[in-house]
Amino acid sequence: MVAAPSAQEIRVWSGYPELAPFYEHVAEGMKGEYPDLSVRVEAIALREHEKRLALGLTSGEAAEVIELGTSTATRYLENELFNVAPDEIAAFVEDPANFSGFFRDSASYDGTVHGMPLFRGQSALYYNTDMFAAAGLTEPPADMAEYTTYAEALTQRDANGEPVVSGWSLRLSGGGQGIAEKFWINMFQFGENLVEQNEAGLWRADFANEQGRAALKQYLENVHTLKTVTVEMPADAEAFEREQTAMFIRESWVIGDIAAKAPDLAYATATLPRGSIVAPVSLWITGEGEKADAAWAFAQASNEPENLLWLLDNVGWLPNRSGLDYSAILEAKPALAAFVEYPDTYEFFSLPNIGPVEEILTRAAARLTDAFANPALAADDAAIDAVLVAMQDEINGLLQREGLLAE
Repeated sequence: MVAAPSAQEIRVWSGYPELAPFYEHVAEGMKGEYPDLSVRVEAIALREHEKRLALGLTSGEAAEVIELGTSTATRYLENELFNVAPDEIAAFVEDPANFSGFFRDSASYDGTVHGMPLFRGQSALYYNTDMFAAAGLTEPPADMAEYTTYAEALTQRDANGEPVVSGWSLRLSGGGQGIAEKFWINMFQFGENLVEQNEAGLWRADFANEQGRAALKQYLENVHTLKTVTVEMPADAEAFEREQTAMFIRESWVIGDIAAKAPDLAYATATLPRGSIVAPVSLWITGEGEKADAAWAFAQASNEPENLLWLLDNVGWLPNRSGLDYSAILEAKPALAAFVEYPDTYEFFSLPNIGPVEEILTRAAARLTDAFANPALAADDAAIDAVLVAMQDEINGLLQREGLLAE
């Protein structure tokens, strides 16, 4: 472990409030070796965290330990605002026994390790088993057509036929770029991506096609034609925990959230039809001297197997480190199996590590939000195609502006 000085305070900035107990657990475990090290955890909502970072890093007032996804970290790496990893940290990260090349690269920039890989977001389907049983459904949906069929069967309605429990909770509003990320996950099941990279390392959006139309039309049909969900209905994990929706797609942290907020909820998880997004998150270090040394020691401690298993067991996020024994946790929490046990054919994709990725997602989300609220689109394929073409052209314009557009 990197040596840390005594009588030192470091701060940890996190964009996931549910991770505060994990960082506090890591700090507590360090007391034996570093009794005078104080760790102050400041965990806030992700979008506020990103705003805080933009101000703090450029002004030199940022925390010493910063938790951040690779796609967002790229802009700061480009401007040399995160430290290069010390030799011993780099050796640890580069050891294939500890991390696959994917996660090593996620914590690197221009071939040099800068961060400590920590956890990842990875999606699966959550479904209420009692609601499935009541609807006569015995297995999770196997393809995207079945997602819609299941949503129809699972929707609960009032006397006027309006949905009061959604059959399938879709991300329709709020959350900025998260809307585009969730749409990308669904579109991926149809065989398409929001942006794709060529062999030269350049990017292009090319989803204004049959697959893209199928993905957007599925949203529109569920909202406006079949009315299995509405923009106004409670959504996401909170709705699922309150039994206000029958199924939704989300990351593994929901398992821990359910255990804390709805421990008696009858539910199960399942892999998605084609594959999942993987969003790697690492710890990045700022500052100099003893504070930076203390921060690296904390980052190293976060990757101790005991701490990573505690993370999965108590919070639900998936550790990036290889070689961990999950057997005891899976026995107690079988819902995690969909995240760590999947077919050999299962495919993964990640957000591109390019500077304009957030702008791309935010612009796409704005267009999607408008589309989801427009009932006239649901039965008009030409209009759906026009929305996709406009969104595709805007993304390619952003890529061209940054010199990243593939011809």
